Amino acid sequence: MKKLLLVCCFITAAHNFVVAKSIAIDHFVVKENPFAVDEVAIVATDTAGVIQENVNGLFTFVMNGFQEQLKFEKGTAFYRHKLDRSSFLYAKHINDTGTHSILYYIYKHDSKLSPFHISWVLLVAIPLALVLLAYMFKRFIIIAVIIFCIFLYFNYHNGLSIPTFFESIIDGLKGMF
Repeated sequence: MKKLLLVCCFITAAHNFVVAKSIAIDHFVVKENPFAVDEVAIVATDTAGVIQENVNGLFTFVMNGFQEQLKFEKGTAFYRHKLDRSSFLYAKHINDTGTHSILYYIYKHDSKLSPFHISWVLLVAIPLALVLLAYMFKRFIIIAVIIFCIFLYFNYHNGLSIPTFFESIIDGLKGMF
């Protein structure tokens, strides 16, 4: 009886070591690719921003509406599309724990790329601030409409379409709850 109990304990202990934990990307950042010009890299991180080096393999991302298979090695994957000018990059990853998406503005200057994270709060705050100012100062209505049109043109010209704009806001709101 003792031998049977000992064997059961060993099997249970071995089961805990043998079962593989699935690797999921819950947080990621976009950085400049140090090995290629005008390309970016996707880096899997934890909530503190530390690179998860245990992330290896193929993961599906949606980059600006196009589905891409990115190969991660030691927590880093390279997005192999060259950026010829400054533009928005909307990266979305769907896994078992939910949808994770981030909007970046990739500023190209000289031969470098500088990615800036654009919060959904900022996307909501700019139009709301314009509406509030137009409401408070009646003479400001025409100027607010012109600034809002410039805001829409800048977003659209740099690759941020209206559906992506609202999708980014909705994903941000889902992340709050």
